[in-house]
Amino acid sequence: MPRATCVTVSLSAVRHNLSRVRDLAPAAMRWAVVKADAYGHGLEGLLPAFALADGLALVEFDRASWLRKQGWRGPILMLEGAFDPADVEQARREGLSLVVHEPRQIGWLASGPALSPIDVFLKLNSGMNRLGFKPEDFPLAWSRLRGLPQCGALNLMAHFANADLPGGADTALAAFDRVTASLPGGQSLANSAAIFVLPAAHRHWVRPGIMLYGSSPFADRRASELGLRAAMRFHTRLISVQTLQPGEAVGYGSTFIAQSVMRIGIAACGYADGYPRHAPTGTPVAVGGVRTRTLGRVSMDMLALDLTPIRAAQVGSEVELWGDTIPVDEVAASAGTIAYELTCGIAPRVKRIYIDDGHQA
Repeated sequence: MPRATCVTVSLSAVRHNLSRVRDLAPAAMRWAVVKADAYGHGLEGLLPAFALADGLALVEFDRASWLRKQGWRGPILMLEGAFDPADVEQARREGLSLVVHEPRQIGWLASGPALSPIDVFLKLNSGMNRLGFKPEDFPLAWSRLRGLPQCGALNLMAHFANADLPGGADTALAAFDRVTASLPGGQSLANSAAIFVLPAAHRHWVRPGIMLYGSSPFADRRASELGLRAAMRFHTRLISVQTLQPGEAVGYGSTFIAQSVMRIGIAACGYADGYPRHAPTGTPVAVGGVRTRTLGRVSMDMLALDLTPIRAAQVGSEVELWGDTIPVDEVAASAGTIAYELTCGIAPRVKRIYIDDGHQA
């Protein structure tokens, strides 16, 4: 009998979240960001849910090739651009669009054949200081690209560091508009947070990421408040039920000690499955659909839970680590991290099941 720990991923939830992007930015085309194996949800299983996206965006060139082999004929945007000249040749061969964020990438493009020009998104460093040309260098980079027969459509883009904070993207947006005021081309600026709160940044293309998977891009707003549906449900079952006496501990380091007689359950899930080891006592979890809390340290394969509010719990009872009852954002906040890290961290040994409108896909 296989271990009960698995992830259920809903295609219909992703479709719903993609439709929310259209509701919020009806005039913009949508890059569905599917990097990191669709944020850990599994791109292979989820690909049908992205059929209505206008394009797919990622960083992995091998996955871009896989998408073409699977029959995706729409635009594909490589968010970190080419890593070497071979990537530029692949982009030409497979019809990929490239972000250009540093001078070498322009040189690689210029050294290739003029046949089959490559569409480019020239990136401005608008203050995040990761990738992109500084404002003073951006016009020259644009001029170099515009003069290359190897460059097809020349678009403009930037990325916001603080769109999830009130007014946090205003300075970056103003910088982008100042630098690009006289430069033609399609524009792509808005990430998930900006799609919700900064309509002025929607422009020609928006780039939804975490919102597609049903998680909130804001620390203080629940996904449900934003009209999003959780795409991932991480669940397992109880494999043991114990009774602790006052003064007895559970788990490594004996970090949780019972103050009174209490029932606890042991769930078949641990940090080797992708549950955060640093999640403290009190992290929310659900047993049989009832909210409760974790106890003590997370082990490699097991997790202790408080069964005090769930008298009917027994060996075999279902445990939801995150999903419909327990939002992944709550677990992330308790563990001092973000939902992105949790969904991307699901281990390969955890089985994924894909459902569509309640039926296995």
